[in-house]
Amino acid sequence: MSWEFKSPHPHETQMIVLNITNASEVIASKMGKLLESLTPDSFDQAMVEDVLMKILIENLREQGLRGEVAAVRGLDLGDKQLVLHEGCRVRAQHSF
Repeated sequence: MSWEFKSPHPHETQMIVLNITNASEVIASKMGKLLESLTPDSFDQAMVEDVLMKILIENLREQGLRGEVAAVRGLDLGDKQLVLHEGCRVRAQHSF
């Protein structure tokens, strides 16, 4: 049995957006409180994003999916909307 997803808007790109909100806690649990207290939150966030992107790419490839994963600064999830802040930029981007 096979199936194919047909978008009602074939020329629009479909995305899934993840918002990581506990990077500092993850670093603290994995590396200890002392190291967590010495590293800035932005470093924690980037490190967690990089590891998560690597895992996502591996898992999505295994499922036969192709696409891109990006870490974006200046983009927030609002009430059923994306909020773009001034200076929005892509920090890292990987195709798979």
